[in-house]
Amino acid sequence: MAMKYLLAFLTVTSAAVFPLAAETNLERGKRVVDEALKALGGPRFLAMEDRIESGRAYSFYREQLSGLSLAKIYTRYLTRPEPPVPGYLGVRERQVFGKKQDTAVLFSDDKGYDITFRGARPLDQKLIDRFKDGTLRNVFYILRQRLGEPGLIFESKGSDVVENQPVEIVDIVDGENRVVTVNFHASTRLPSQQVYIRRDPVTKEQIEELSVFTKYRDVGGGVMWPYTILRKRNGEKIFEIFSDSVTINRDLLDNIFMIDTKIKILKPAR
Repeated sequence: MAMKYLLAFLTVTSAAVFPLAAETNLERGKRVVDEALKALGGPRFLAMEDRIESGRAYSFYREQLSGLSLAKIYTRYLTRPEPPVPGYLGVRERQVFGKKQDTAVLFSDDKGYDITFRGARPLDQKLIDRFKDGTLRNVFYILRQRLGEPGLIFESKGSDVVENQPVEIVDIVDGENRVVTVNFHASTRLPSQQVYIRRDPVTKEQIEELSVFTKYRDVGGGVMWPYTILRKRNGEKIFEIFSDSVTINRDLLDNIFMIDTKIKILKPAR
């Protein structure tokens, strides 16, 4: 009997001295991201081909409301190359504003236009570059289009409580050293906030871009999407959208993401 108890004691003490290997930061980060993808809808989220978000959009300048409008955002994902190519932008987007939907901003095929009743004016390249950079660092785009991309890693920064919500924090870093820090809700595993730093192309000053995602709803087949999205720049509120409806897989036509041949192409703004 004494030998039996001795063996049991040695088993317990050896487990205490030599614990099972804990997760590394990369393993934990990958696990949290995998759980987030599952919470967003898993295979159905990955199969989402397009999306329409309709609601009210507000713009702000120095924390003061500077504009509001009815808005409808059309998004379509393109078939990405296999294997994935770093920096590939596989999305088209048209942002439409007003009751008559007579003003819009279009991003398609590395081009951008500001569309009004006067015509379509090409956007400044800095705005197009900012759209591309912001899209490549958007957590939903990363999970939909960039998984498996060479050099893409997920590094856990541990857990914390942010705005009274328990979160898991993960740095997502790509092969070109773009970094976005994402907070995932500890219980739902859905993204609650993301932040990244970019540099002004002229002044080279650092600019912090923060997005907050709330009021998730099932938008079809178990795919979850936030109905409220808030954006801040250097701590100041710049944009917020409150969606009344979000629908997916509507078989959006090519013409939504093209300039109508009847629309006059204007000269770029100086």
